[in-house]
Amino acid sequence: MCLGIPGQVVRMLEGYGGQLALVNVAGENRKVNIGMLPEETFDAGDWVIIHMGFVVEKTDKAGADAAMAGLEMMGRGAEPGEFPSQIDRASP
Repeated sequence: MCLGIPGQVVRMLEGYGGQLALVNVAGENRKVNIGMLPEETFDAGDWVIIHMGFVVEKTDKAGADAAMAGLEMMGRGAEPGEFPSQIDRASP
């Protein structure tokens, strides 16, 4: 499994062998390569998971939301006291 960022297809781009799409990622439009999924078709509104500029998975809104929630959870880190210490400081 790789770390992927969800995005929504805005449109397919002309040329480039039909392998580039304009995808909205967190409010920014990015050119991404869809060539790793030759069996899939992509249309405006489709949700995708992107890794290193390549679409690695076609998903739905729920899958995109779950991917974003995972990224947000990883990015926030642990709150103080959220995880118990593995060292019992009271022991000698």
